[in-house]
Amino acid sequence: MARTVSGRETAGPRPVARKSAAAKTVPKTKVKAKAKPKAASPAKKAAARKGGLKKIVRREPVARRAAPQRARPTAAPRRKTAARRIKASAPAQSFTVSLLNEVDFKADGLRTYALYRDLGIAKATGGLCQAHVIRMLSPCTDEVRKRHVHAAELQLIYVLKGWIKNEFEGQGVQMMSAGSCFPQPPGIKHTVLDYSADVELLEIIVPADFKTTDLDWFG
Repeated sequence: MARTVSGRETAGPRPVARKSAAAKTVPKTKVKAKAKPKAASPAKKAAARKGGLKKIVRREPVARRAAPQRARPTAAPRRKTAARRIKASAPAQSFTVSLLNEVDFKADGLRTYALYRDLGIAKATGGLCQAHVIRMLSPCTDEVRKRHVHAAELQLIYVLKGWIKNEFEGQGVQMMSAGSCFPQPPGIKHTVLDYSADVELLEIIVPADFKTTDLDWFG
């Protein structure tokens, strides 16, 4: 097929022009533009400002309340104990042994209706304590039944033989038989009501020298 070039006809096909590598065009990549933020409404702006502004409140230090103090119970005045008295006076003490001997039972004690066997404790302890064995004489008379009270720090009685019946103020009548042991608190009023013919009592008293006062039934 003939073609015309500058007024001339040339035979053959039209040459195809080759594009150079440099002439190649690079396809453009579409870049999405960032969407502009929509303008907030006045109401949203006000809400944002209100939420963004934090209210700073100063807290004043709170004074701690002092815990209420419990009232301490008033301590009862301490009585002078035997141990303190021993330490204060420091009486001289010695070792002693008292062996059973019938001749040692004598009518030279507190009551005429009893025989006393002194165990030598008063002398050995420098007057701190007295200990003796008592045999009550029969029968139990009104002389025995006199109400009385002892001014002693300690009075402890142990029934060795037989039995004895006493009445104590606030405690009523008490029957004590062999093997029974009981203290008589200082100042307690009491009365011997009756006892067996063979009764024997071990009595320990602090101090060795104490006072006994006879009372009537209404004393």
